[in-house]
Amino acid sequence: MEKEEKIKIGISVGDLNGIGGELIVKTFEDSRMLEFCTPIIYASVKSLSFFIKHFQSSLEFNKIQNASQAIDSKLNVVTVWHEEVKISFGEEDLKAGAYAIKSLQAAVKDLKNDQIDVLVTAPINKHNIQSEDFKFPGHTDYLAQELQGDSLMFMVSDDLKVGLLTDHVPVSEIALHITPELIEKKISIIYQSLIKDFNIRMPRIAVLGINPHTGDHGVIGSEDDTVLRPTLETIKKTGKLVFGPYAADSFFGSKNYKNFDAIVATYHDQGLIPFKTLAFGNGVNYTAGLNKVRTSPDHGTAYEIAGKGVADITSFKEAIFSGMAIFKNRKMNKTLTSNPLLKLSKKR
Repeated sequence: MEKEEKIKIGISVGDLNGIGGELIVKTFEDSRMLEFCTPIIYASVKSLSFFIKHFQSSLEFNKIQNASQAIDSKLNVVTVWHEEVKISFGEEDLKAGAYAIKSLQAAVKDLKNDQIDVLVTAPINKHNIQSEDFKFPGHTDYLAQELQGDSLMFMVSDDLKVGLLTDHVPVSEIALHITPELIEKKISIIYQSLIKDFNIRMPRIAVLGINPHTGDHGVIGSEDDTVLRPTLETIKKTGKLVFGPYAADSFFGSKNYKNFDAIVATYHDQGLIPFKTLAFGNGVNYTAGLNKVRTSPDHGTAYEIAGKGVADITSFKEAIFSGMAIFKNRKMNKTLTSNPLLKLSKKR
């Protein structure tokens, strides 16, 4: 019987002055991780060696020039730059941001060319990555340009999945962005992701209101009545199990979220505050809707603890395992949908 090929996990190193290096070193110190995947770090031998020495690790790695040279059962490092880079933990530095983008761009290039199967991104600083060549608020927006499909920020854990209608949009502009077309598109992305990426056959999706108390019949804003409710009624007619809008203030505290496979929040903080309260450290930021799989931990660069050896690797490990599971689910879904007879036999 032919041995199943290990999933190649490409990892962008993130902000060199943040906790990304520590996450990588501490995660792969556990040799059991190499039984599940073939990790490929996009950085440099000198930078990774610095992290290993700083955190007093005995981690070993395989130096390669491109992902095709990666060896199973080893940690592989693609050399993206050769020069020595000064790493100053906890400092926001434009040079560190530039190297984070070099790592990301090299990893995305290989993702597009099928040299890696899954991309896991260590945290970046949204401010110091900005340059003439890179003008994106973060990973999601850049990946939306580089990959095929329509991207959606999808925060996921075992018990909770939250998607966003709008993500990095100023609060003053949220209502202007929420149109029937946007609502239909985002809910469609979440619905298809639940089926293809998470193997949920008949997804149940809850949608939160735009205004407090979903507008109180126009007393606190009219958008819920004029835009959101009519659009949800239209979507329901297509057969999708979509419910709401629900008042966001009581939805999570009442544990109503447990009745659904995913929740759609209308803006960033409405969804991410409850998600990070309930699942912080175990959650994963997944970019749904694209033709490739990208995940990341649910936290940032954590400058305040960078270099101290106290970073929690749980979410980073979850990002790796979630990426692998989504990749496998997509392959299975593709096989089933392309072979109706196999699909029929599975039902029996």
